[in-house]
Amino acid sequence: MEFLWGARAQPTRGPKPSLTLLQITDAAITIADAEGLAAVSMQRVSAELGFTKMSLYRYLPGKGELVALMVERAIGAPPPPNPGDWRAALREWAHGLLTAYLRHPWALEATVGPRPLGPHELGWMECALTALADTGLSGAERLDAIAVLAGHVRMIAQQAAAMRDPDAQFSAGVVAVLAEHGDRFPLLAETMAAVAAEGGQDQAFEFGLDRILDGLQTLITSRRRANR
Repeated sequence: MEFLWGARAQPTRGPKPSLTLLQITDAAITIADAEGLAAVSMQRVSAELGFTKMSLYRYLPGKGELVALMVERAIGAPPPPNPGDWRAALREWAHGLLTAYLRHPWALEATVGPRPLGPHELGWMECALTALADTGLSGAERLDAIAVLAGHVRMIAQQAAAMRDPDAQFSAGVVAVLAEHGDRFPLLAETMAAVAAEGGQDQAFEFGLDRILDGLQTLITSRRRANR
C-alpha cells in the first residue's frame, strides 16, 4: 500500500538510476499482453530491459508490487465524473472499463482476490459512486450496483479473451450441433432459426448493460417516489 500510495524516492545507493518505474511497468505490460500474466517475472522483465534481475529490486520490492503497478497503468484513470446523468455516466464507465480489459486481458486475472489497491482502481469506484450519489439508493445498493456492472463487464471481457468473436463462434457451434440433433431441442432450434432470419445477435454487452441500467432506473424511480 505504501508503495502504491506514497511518494517513491529514487534509489540512493549504487550507481545513478538508469531505469524508471514507468519503463519497468511498460516492459512488464508488453510481456503480459503478448504471453499472459504468468510470463511476467522479475527475471524476464529485467532481461527485456537489458539489466540484471537484482537491479530491478532497487526500484520495487517484488513481482506483487510490479503487478499492482501494471494494473494501475493498464486500467488508467476513470472517465471524468458526470453527476448530472447517472445512466449516461455508468454507460461510459462500463464501456471504458471494458475497453481497458479488452486491451489488456491479463488484467482480469490480476484484479481477482486480495491485493493492494491503487488510486486508479479506487478512482473507478469513486467515479461510479459519484454517478449514483443523488439517486436515493443506499450505500449497500450503490456498491452492489457497481459490483453487478463490473461483473457484466468482466464476463464479456473474459469471453472475448477466450476467443476472437465469442458470440459468433458459440452460435456456429450450436448450429452445427442442431443440424444433427435439432429434434431434441425444438425451442433452441426455433430460436436460432429466428436469429438467423432476424439478425440482432452478438450484442450481449449492450443488451446486458441496458437491462442492468433499466433495473436500476426502476429502483431509483421507486425510491424517489417513496421519499417525496
